[in-house]
Amino acid sequence: MASSKEYLDFILEQLSGVDGITHKQMMGEYILYMNGRIIGGIYDDRFLVKPTKSAKAMMPDADMELPYEGAKEMLLVDNVDNRDFLTQLLTAVYDELPAPKTKK
Repeated sequence: MASSKEYLDFILEQLSGVDGITHKQMMGEYILYMNGRIIGGIYDDRFLVKPTKSAKAMMPDADMELPYEGAKEMLLVDNVDNRDFLTQLLTAVYDELPAPKTKK
């Protein structure tokens, strides 16, 4: 099942206070970036983020879910209505991710 454009728009609106958020559509799903780093995505109308230490600490009871068959598990974000929480979460996740590799 592909994710809906409406759910993507809702999540992007919730993240409108976070600088540098972009997305790319891939095979009916959406990968979310923050200043060029992949932070998570929208998969089957679920908002999933990379399972960094900070994300796990902020969401200790979050379910680990597969975005798609064969992928690494990611954390399901249930608290998508709380903009302040989402801002703190994405900032924490971003700070723990490596910088994107430069293309030659």
